Amino acid sequence: MKAQQLRKPAPAETSPLALVELPVPDIGNDSGRTIHGPAARQEPRPPSEPADDLLLIKVHCCGVCHTDLHIVAGEITSQLPVVPGHPIVGVVEKAGAAVTEFSPGDRVGVPWLAWTCGECEFCRSGRENLCDKARFTGFSVDGGYAEYAVARAAYAVRLPDNLDDVQIAPLLCAGIIGYRALRISGVRPQQRLGMYGFGASAHIAIQIAKRWGCEVHVATRGAGHQALAKELGATWTGRAEDVPERSLDAAVMFAPAGALVPGALRALQKGGTLALAGIYMTPVPELDYGTIYHERVLRSVANATRDDARQLMRLAGEIPIKTEVETFPLEKANQALVAMKQSRIRGAGVLVVD
Repeated sequence: MKAQQLRKPAPAETSPLALVELPVPDIGNDSGRTIHGPAARQEPRPPSEPADDLLLIKVHCCGVCHTDLHIVAGEITSQLPVVPGHPIVGVVEKAGAAVTEFSPGDRVGVPWLAWTCGECEFCRSGRENLCDKARFTGFSVDGGYAEYAVARAAYAVRLPDNLDDVQIAPLLCAGIIGYRALRISGVRPQQRLGMYGFGASAHIAIQIAKRWGCEVHVATRGAGHQALAKELGATWTGRAEDVPERSLDAAVMFAPAGALVPGALRALQKGGTLALAGIYMTPVPELDYGTIYHERVLRSVANATRDDARQLMRLAGEIPIKTEVETFPLEKANQALVAMKQSRIRGAGVLVVD
């Protein structure tokens, strides 16, 4: 199978991904078999345990995410070599003997969260996104920048029938994390919500916020992103460093720019929460205590749970959420990463594999 593989981190402009030929992963035919060969890196359990809950997925498309950009650049450290890509949409080609929820031919999505231990205090308290032993798609196991991918059935998700593959791909990462960020921010219907940065995640989250009746204020660089925000219902748009016209009840920081945090906190009402939605962020400047006084809250968003994914998929079909997408062939993965880094993608980038 064809796959884009990262062997050594480097800036996206240097084309660090190599298009290679890899064997199609073998998930085995029965519950007593484990994975062999190159697919063994897909196995997050000890080798003595069976691998009968796996899906072999023929990848149709895979979203291009800022997390991929950070992995490729070495800003977050992944297992190497690795095939990046976690918002995967495809069809089940083969299912392990213990799989009951999916069958060959079913369309499935594969998000960032690939496996959790189920035993730690976080897993047992409904916070599996914080599991110390968690594995992540395209980071600690191979992802969707390939013709085939392997996923655990319990971590795959059913997809709404009224959205096509390319439209869904961004929802499985940017959408899920945006949905969780809205929840973490505590924003309620009819309140004023701020968004800082307006890329793949924010252009999905604004549709959810508008569904809830929120008044959305968007601060982002680039006239194109501001125009898209207006099209999707933003009440106010400005540059990232501008102050919204009215104080905010809650805000989400999508831009990985720590320098924007103090201004975003100052724009909050008393008791408001600023949720930081990125897996990576440049340093946050020293904060004067007055910036967070009056019970303002600064809170990060780390990964997402399987329930987040399932809830968003239901909501996406109901609204229905429409994603602004620019597609690239698998062979152009490096160019897609550069376009995203340079903010030249309107909405979200998606690699079309099949």
